[in-house]
Amino acid sequence: MVAGTPRVLRVMNERAALDLLTEHGVLSRARLGALTGLSKPTVSQLLARLEAAGLVGPAGTSEGRPGPGARLYALRGEVAYVAALDVRPGRIRAAVADVTGTVLAGHTLATPARPGPGGVAAQLTAALDGAARAAGIERPALRRVVVGTPGAFDPRTGRLRYAGHLAGWHSPGLLAEVAAALHPVPVEYENDVNLAAVAERRLGAARGHEDFVLLWNGTGLGAALVIGGRLHRGWTGGAGEIGFLPVAGTPLVRGVARTGSGGFQELAGARALPRLARDLGVPVPEAGPEGADPADGEALAAALLRTAAEAYTRPGDDPVPGAAELPDDGTFSPHAGPVALLRAYAVRLATGIASLVAVLDPAVIVLTGRVLAAGGEPLLRLTEAELAELAPSRPRLLSGEVTGDPVVRGGLEVALTTVRDEVFDTAAL
Repeated sequence: MVAGTPRVLRVMNERAALDLLTEHGVLSRARLGALTGLSKPTVSQLLARLEAAGLVGPAGTSEGRPGPGARLYALRGEVAYVAALDVRPGRIRAAVADVTGTVLAGHTLATPARPGPGGVAAQLTAALDGAARAAGIERPALRRVVVGTPGAFDPRTGRLRYAGHLAGWHSPGLLAEVAAALHPVPVEYENDVNLAAVAERRLGAARGHEDFVLLWNGTGLGAALVIGGRLHRGWTGGAGEIGFLPVAGTPLVRGVARTGSGGFQELAGARALPRLARDLGVPVPEAGPEGADPADGEALAAALLRTAAEAYTRPGDDPVPGAAELPDDGTFSPHAGPVALLRAYAVRLATGIASLVAVLDPAVIVLTGRVLAAGGEPLLRLTEAELAELAPSRPRLLSGEVTGDPVVRGGLEVALTTVRDEVFDTAAL
């Protein structure tokens, strides 16, 4: 026997028990033994050690069977806390979770067009402080923070790319400034759409899939590429910036690095929908939905697609058409109304997705983000029908299932993965 093997086995068994408690919430000693295959005495010793270490605590007794209830055990949430932030123009949304993954509180901070004194570091600190206070803790109690932003930080230069619209985020010393402001809490950065993909893979529509694409349409078009179970970020971190993809149906866009937009963004991004609606004779609210900011193209696009999807699903509407019924250029009679808008947009969406399918051959494509979610099942099926004629393979198209803010949820999952590895390491016990 190799020296130290019993200790290694003990640590492995304790980690397995902690992971099972994370997954199931509460477990009895007997149930934990059944799931791990460990004997009753071994499980008792294991739980005693974890309870003494402050990682596990009693969680009541089981009910519903004759005789005394079995004692239940659960992770102690206060062992560690993490936070995630979703950064967009105009606001930062933050949330705090404990080590069990329970979201304790959130906070949304409105941000000006240009950062004030203290810059981005002050904004992030204020958003985190608001979420931490709402969760009943202080910011230094956090073990890790994950920040989701549009674009990506270039690993070679440490500067944000592909997000020129995010004011104040392009200073060469930004990462050092934020690290100093949040010290001693470690900070990690990730593309916002990549974080949404993490959330969908662990909690939503992409569970169990090793190869999938997540397509997001909110303030911009973006994709997350998961290949062999791992996020593919590319050389500069810009893999998935599909808004820059040249596509048929729109003039060739040049100077994309300067303009921050490309062919697919112009064809199927949020700001393309009002233009398409006007071309089809569909009324476009000048003030946006419910008095929203007229500059909020995301809200307006979502409102247009929601209305179109509702019109499509009313009794008496015709079924999803085949590609032969959909014009190649995505145009329809100007009198066709909201249903024509939905169909025309599905053609545009499928045009860009077909390029992704030809290169990546994913098993699943998850459609999410505020704009795509507004189109619902009708948009999903119309896009799938068109994609069947444009792409060499036929991936399943699924709607995102993670509600609320998938970016924040994905950020919490990323932070929890690292923190659990730290606090669940019982080698020193």
